[in-house]
Amino acid sequence: MKIVMIIDKELPIGLIANTAAVLGITAGKLCGEIVGLDHSDSDGNVHAGITTKTIPILSGTKAQIKSIRDSLYGEDHIGTTVIDFSEAAQRSLDYETYVALVANLKSAAIDYLGICIYGPKKTVNKLTGYLGLLR
Repeated sequence: MKIVMIIDKELPIGLIANTAAVLGITAGKLCGEIVGLDHSDSDGNVHAGITTKTIPILSGTKAQIKSIRDSLYGEDHIGTTVIDFSEAAQRSLDYETYVALVANLKSAAIDYLGICIYGPKKTVNKLTGYLGLLR
């Protein structure tokens, strides 16, 4: 299994960081097996488990991100987890507002700041292999 994030390369650095944080929190919840166990240092201080997977953060355009996101609605991608973070989510002050806003949007009207994909390595590579790292 492989996990990647694709974030809009045109975003300011603060929104890139926020997008990655939101995607990462949700990935930890939905893909719990990627989070390692808590552990202790030699002084006995406990350190929370962190990801057991390398998570490349790839650079994409709004159009590329939308195209990849839309393709993941298809039946060929059952078993692939996709997490998205949209402009609607970013501008909402609370979760209830976000949910209500998205409920009134057609899929075509949703603009994504970033997505996270977790699935079979071959599937993830096929979807994202042409994208470079976000720098």
